[in-house]
Amino acid sequence: MQKQISNLDKLTLSNDFLFKHVMLRKRICKHILEELLHTEIADITYLEAEQTIDVYPDSHGIRLDVRIADAANTHYNLEMQVKNPVNRATGKFLLPKRTRYYQAMLDTDMLQKGQDYDELSPTYIIFFCLFDFFQDSQRIYTFKKRCLENMNIELADEAVIMFLNTLGTKGDVSPDIQSLFDYINSNTITSNFTREVADTIVEIKNDKKVRDAYMTYEMRMKDLRDEAHAEGKAEGLAEGKAEGLAEGKAEEKTATAKRLLSMGLSVEDIAKATSLSVEQVEKIKAEQI
Repeated sequence: MQKQISNLDKLTLSNDFLFKHVMLRKRICKHILEELLHTEIADITYLEAEQTIDVYPDSHGIRLDVRIADAANTHYNLEMQVKNPVNRATGKFLLPKRTRYYQAMLDTDMLQKGQDYDELSPTYIIFFCLFDFFQDSQRIYTFKKRCLENMNIELADEAVIMFLNTLGTKGDVSPDIQSLFDYINSNTITSNFTREVADTIVEIKNDKKVRDAYMTYEMRMKDLRDEAHAEGKAEGLAEGKAEGLAEGKAEEKTATAKRLLSMGLSVEDIAKATSLSVEQVEKIKAEQI
């Protein structure tokens, strides 16, 4: 019990659990959106925090930190991204295609049967990143679809993806957004706004319901880590078995080639008999000399 409480007390805004609960404070979340988009927002409604969307039973579900709609029916998805995930098998970064999938799932979930495409709401997918994914030092990277042949032509699908680089040094942001970046990076309070955020975090951490929710969250995360570890171990055993079989077959082919060489068969005939290349058989022959 004490360990779980201690873990919660150590959390900072970069933790997705705490980030979600801070964004659930309407005044803070609304102010951030207004400062980012340079517009006034009449009101916001929380569609569902940390929502999991499974459009089809066998589709890959997504867990959203915070999903919001404003009075004009523009939808926002806010995510905290601490690490830059990589596919270990391919070495490719996952974040770009993750945003593509998020956008597709949001649109599919939004449009009901019988509705026209123009009823899709404008959307903003906003990632708070503690790293510079594009390595250009921009504070904000905003993406909309444009024609490659004429960059002045925009595909007005009203879908926007924003990467907020808390480490950025280029591009203008409002003082409150910069102070928020500083607070995320170093937990340093440099404005009245980040003072409000910090006070809100203290209040959240002292909320018994939040503490109970965090204990549940920790157990769920532990279960997911255990499942991932078990799957990884099983995959490792399967890969090791496959590698062992492959090595065994290679050794068997080498042994057969050596026997046939001792019998005086030609390199070409041995290559055909063992499915080894001529170069491989010649190498085996040279090692026997």
